[in-house]
Amino acid sequence: MKYLLGLLTLLLLCNCNNVSKNKPKTSMTSIDLTNKGIGPVTHLEFDSIIDVSLAEKGDKIFGAKCTSCHMEEVKLIGPPMKGIYERRSPEWVMNILLNPIEMLKKDPDASALLKEYNNVMMLNQNLTMEEARAIAEYLRML
Repeated sequence: MKYLLGLLTLLLLCNCNNVSKNKPKTSMTSIDLTNKGIGPVTHLEFDSIIDVSLAEKGDKIFGAKCTSCHMEEVKLIGPPMKGIYERRSPEWVMNILLNPIEMLKKDPDASALLKEYNNVMMLNQNLTMEEARAIAEYLRML
């Protein structure tokens, strides 16, 4: 019996150690690329080539205003940003950046994320349209 208990404990510990800390943690919310969110942006199409200059500006803004809650690949206070455009439309991303309070109250995907992340509200960073667009471009590079 001691042997079996020891073996089960060892298997459990080995299984826990196999969970990669570098592996992106994905959201439990559904993927909806048709949802444009609630806010001023109703249409946004990215160029086929990333605007590196704009993305560099977005990187700086993201670093100053977003990294206390968001990381590239790891859940923090908010969801990881890598692959955001595989889960959300560009318009939705822009609208959550520009209009987070209303989005969290009225948009079904934003509301689901709010629940998933323990009802921690995304703060309104009072971004300009240009700053939000730069962050959106930066997120394409992740």
